[in-house]
Amino acid sequence: MACEPALSIEHVTHAYGERLALDDVSFTVTPGTCTALLGLNGAGKTTLFSLVTRLFAAGRGRISVLGFDINRDPGEALRRLGVVFQARTLDLDLSVAQNLRYHASLHGLGGYEAKARAAEVLARMELAGRAGEKARNLSGGQMRRVEIARALLHAPRLLVLDEPTVGLDINSRAAILRHLRELVAQTGLTVLWATHLLDEVELADEIVVLHKGRILATGSAQGVIAAQGAKDIGGAFTALIAQPSAASAESPP
Repeated sequence: MACEPALSIEHVTHAYGERLALDDVSFTVTPGTCTALLGLNGAGKTTLFSLVTRLFAAGRGRISVLGFDINRDPGEALRRLGVVFQARTLDLDLSVAQNLRYHASLHGLGGYEAKARAAEVLARMELAGRAGEKARNLSGGQMRRVEIARALLHAPRLLVLDEPTVGLDINSRAAILRHLRELVAQTGLTVLWATHLLDEVELADEIVVLHKGRILATGSAQGVIAAQGAKDIGGAFTALIAQPSAASAESPP
């Protein structure tokens, strides 16, 4: 029996008025993998994540999380989904622990259970010693790790992150990616993260190349490189977006 995809995107199309943001997008994310969604700014990555997290509904197509349709069974789908948005969303005037406890309450976690889960996820993100500190006193990389910890509170099976390393220094970027890889290896969590940074995607088990609202390639980084006859992922990406079919897609907002 085939394994149920952690995330299934089937023929998803979405437009903002006359502007086509996603054009018949289809791909799946394999459970227990770390998958990178690679695309330039404006490729449609954030639009896709907005649909996956049900911030708004797709114009056409189907999205399912572990077999649960995001529109027909939103409660079941979202219960299995953890989200880190590109924009920072911590309350800077609350401590790290207070930020996590508040979010835990939104998932019905309280008392000892919320405290234990918060301690567990902070330790996993190497932030146990920062629990009592106000969020505003953290570095950008530490804030992002708190947001990842917060997204893990309800023990999701799929974690999606929209450009989690944007604006971070090279060491903070490396730490975030290391933690994501460790989560996959140690817990069996599935991770999908969006990025425009080519050097990040070679760390992924699988990559999905999105350009101007269309999927241009899927597979391992080495597989995509080989298919384009390129020397590295940068060369493969350049070759993919130079194809006539890629150039004909309308740029989304």
